[in-house]
Amino acid sequence: MPSSSKIDKPRAPRNRTITLAKNDEESLRKQLIYADSVASLEQIRNRILCGDAFEVLKKLPEGSFDLLFADPPYNLTKDFGAEKFRQRSLERYEAWLDSWVRLCKPLLRETASIYICGDWRSSAAIQRIGIKYFTLQNRITWEREKGRGAKANWKNSAEDIWFFTASDNFTFNLEAVKLKRKVLAPYTENGKPKDWDRNETGDFRVTHPSNLWTDISVPFWSMPENTDHPTQKPEKLLAKIILASSNPGDLVLDPFSGSGTTAVTANKLGRDFIAIESDEQYCLLAQKRLEMAARDRSIQGYSDGVFWERNSKA
Repeated sequence: MPSSSKIDKPRAPRNRTITLAKNDEESLRKQLIYADSVASLEQIRNRILCGDAFEVLKKLPEGSFDLLFADPPYNLTKDFGAEKFRQRSLERYEAWLDSWVRLCKPLLRETASIYICGDWRSSAAIQRIGIKYFTLQNRITWEREKGRGAKANWKNSAEDIWFFTASDNFTFNLEAVKLKRKVLAPYTENGKPKDWDRNETGDFRVTHPSNLWTDISVPFWSMPENTDHPTQKPEKLLAKIILASSNPGDLVLDPFSGSGTTAVTANKLGRDFIAIESDEQYCLLAQKRLEMAARDRSIQGYSDGVFWERNSKA
């Protein structure tokens, strides 16, 4: 079955979805690293690795990574280009999670943070496997507002990200991930704003981040980061995690890279990365996005050092 990025479909005039032209593929393919040629950490630093994560993880040096972000297949039947994942029992899904999490653990530094994505079906399994190897710190729930809804059930509008650490000594950069929100009932003291600011676009307050994220926009056709990957995560979401839980120059590992959001966002924010993806077409899309990032380093929803409330600033 061809990858979704290869399907020829009509595009609306304002559709900015990233696609691969045939004349792009040859040059992009030369920039990939393939699993059978992995030799050293420096050889693969800041590169897209095309290959099976279970093979590549065994070749990586221990104690090398400061941050692990994993967006594995949820416990659903879904095709990811040439790769297919089939729903299984909760016990078998936990065993599958365990099979790659245990490979990741020795690769992490003692100060590393770990984020693992899931939905309501897979979330409990992620918690159980995560606490087997790491210290649980929190569960983030983010609003994934996409799709028209369900007819006989509640519409799924949220996903979870489980936050673990390798030890009690870890990085959390609070000042880097504050949220700028509109003030609906401005409070003043002696006629002056109290804990908020007024500018030409409205009244705003900078607040501390919580574990409920309602300011994320899922990539869609008019956004320059959008691809045809079925479960693409937004750059803004990765930016929150990368800024909070790593420092410039740190090394980020993504074993299920998809169309490359982790790699692209890490690159834009001055972090190093190693991104692993088994489907070559998605690897090519990731490489193309990295080339685009060299020309445009903006992240939608993040500017002036803060994350803006959704629909308040592009």
